Amino acid sequence: MTNEHAIEPISRLVLASSSPRRKELVATLDLSLPVYILSTDSDETVLPDWSPQQTVETLSLRKARAAAEMLQQAGSGYVDLIIAADTIVAIDGHILGKPSHEEEACHMLSRLSGRKHDVLTGVACLAPHTGVTKVAYRRTQVQMKELSPDRIRRYVATGEPMDKAGSYGIQGLGSTLVESIEGCYFNVVGLPLALLSELLEQYGVETF
Repeated sequence: MTNEHAIEPISRLVLASSSPRRKELVATLDLSLPVYILSTDSDETVLPDWSPQQTVETLSLRKARAAAEMLQQAGSGYVDLIIAADTIVAIDGHILGKPSHEEEACHMLSRLSGRKHDVLTGVACLAPHTGVTKVAYRRTQVQMKELSPDRIRRYVATGEPMDKAGSYGIQGLGSTLVESIEGCYFNVVGLPLALLSELLEQYGVETF
């Protein structure tokens, strides 16, 4: 006797991100499910009194919900599981987002020079067919090298910092600016794989 109310297994993952880095990281999990990339345009407004944790969890959840609305409008024939993430850099309780111009990038890097800062990534998983939502975050502490003004300018001139939170990318040339890290490396890149694996398992999706 079949159970008409049985929940269908996930048949597709939807990565709500235009980030090639996150796409590459999801691919490393070698999942048996197809992965659909969906770029969303969600509200990124944050309140001044929000903590870094609240910020990344809220923004990642907004991205997941925006993706769910897009899929509903498109009439997806899959049993989808949406994955969304948001990464920020925080120092002295102040959040550093993506720089809007080169001068701002130089200012951010000067602020990080020779100091420790936190990188937080929020991850949200949303199954539209059930409404089950999981949100969590990871924090990694990064020690930056002492950076001379000339080195900062040369790095900013490469263009790499301009779409990165905190104005550097640890997976690129920015790796030469970092002294050490405490915590998950992939969290700094933009998607903590161990955390994502834990969340996927709660939906019956095993990474291996």
